[in-house]
Amino acid sequence: METLARLEQVILQRRKCDPETSYVALLKREGRPCMARKLGEEAVEAVVAALSGSDEELVGEAADVLFHLMVLLADRDIALADVLAELDRREGVSGIEEKASREESHAD
Repeated sequence: METLARLEQVILQRRKCDPETSYVALLKREGRPCMARKLGEEAVEAVVAALSGSDEELVGEAADVLFHLMVLLADRDIALADVLAELDRREGVSGIEEKASREESHAD
């Protein structure tokens, strides 16, 4: 997790850089819809790599997904620690039970 914590700090710093020299700053300038689309594109590429690519391709696409997710989280001022806390909360809970509890809370 140290790698993700370092990446989070780099993303936060680079959001303030010149968009001509920083991809993170460029994404920030282009706005949240662009960030969301890019995350979606990377997720689709990860799915394709999972189904028909090599392990190395999937690893690269997974890294892209994590990076773009973290850029989007930073844009929403959501800390990585918040996501990790949610994963901790779900630990030991059946995925089926956890999904059902989310569906119940949305029905209210």
